Amino acid sequence: MKVLVTGGCGYIGSHTILELVNFGFDVVAIDNLSNSSVLSLERVESISNKSVNFIEADIMSFESLVSLFREHSFDAVIHFAALKAVGESIEKPLDYYKNNISGTLNLLNVMKMSNVKNFIFSSSATVYGEYAKVPYKEHMSLGSPSSPYGFSKVVIERMMLDISAIDKEFRGISLRYFNPIGAHESGIIGEDPHGIPNNLLPFINQVAIGKREKLNIFGNDYNTKDGTCERDYLHVVDLASGHLNALEWLLSNNSFHGVEAFNLGTGCAVSVLEIVKTFEAVNNIKINYDFKERRPGDLSAFWADSSKAKEVLGWSAKYDLKKMLEDSWNWQVKNPNGYN
Repeated sequence: MKVLVTGGCGYIGSHTILELVNFGFDVVAIDNLSNSSVLSLERVESISNKSVNFIEADIMSFESLVSLFREHSFDAVIHFAALKAVGESIEKPLDYYKNNISGTLNLLNVMKMSNVKNFIFSSSATVYGEYAKVPYKEHMSLGSPSSPYGFSKVVIERMMLDISAIDKEFRGISLRYFNPIGAHESGIIGEDPHGIPNNLLPFINQVAIGKREKLNIFGNDYNTKDGTCERDYLHVVDLASGHLNALEWLLSNNSFHGVEAFNLGTGCAVSVLEIVKTFEAVNNIKINYDFKERRPGDLSAFWADSSKAKEVLGWSAKYDLKKMLEDSWNWQVKNPNGYN
């Protein structure tokens, strides 16, 4: 079967494509390369000995998507392409609303025109909002996220529900995941953000490798065990396998119509300070850090209840924090300048 993966050159997209081609799917990947590198897919091909059809395209271009869907007959779409930094979204809300919402609207419209009904959306735990009780469970109502990034995810999930209400053939899965870290154990593909990293592990890696002087930890006065924010971190390979499980389930359940949401997480909350200390212990390297004032939009602590994914999709996280941090550092050491 042929699958379109948008944002396929990105961190999660490239790891997911590796899982898909290893399983036997025919993959077409698109990406505008604004925060990614096509080298990630070349390396996916080298690991898997399978080919990936890459097309440089932007979901903001309706005409490009129309042309793409005319050229290929897709059985399903996995949608990663989006701007994804919580802090940046607060500074640039219009960019996030335009790219994430309008781009997805283009994609869904072209899918409708092309009669493609299977859709897997890269969502986020932020859809539960800042007042949801932990652990997050899928039956909870969509909340009021504290950032435009999170709100864009809520709008898209709402779009999926509204489409399924009128199109009884539409089949959607929203994968709400938490904080992916780590890299493929080969060290050949990993997370390579452009510019100053917005995520914790790439920043720690760059401090450890000597590219940055120190890590800023935003807030040490939260109501957590050590005062720093707590998150549910999971290995990116586990996350990628979750997309494969979701796609298998979707394509094998012909009677299913509508939209289902699944949390992908470990169910354990780990603090920023714990990440730093464990990284130091696992990789035998010291990380310089300072505490700074809280960042707008950051929540104190949240983690997943992923029992639904285990029961329905047969998925659960396999890798522990030690493995996540070992693989993350292995990627950085082998690629001190990322894909460049």
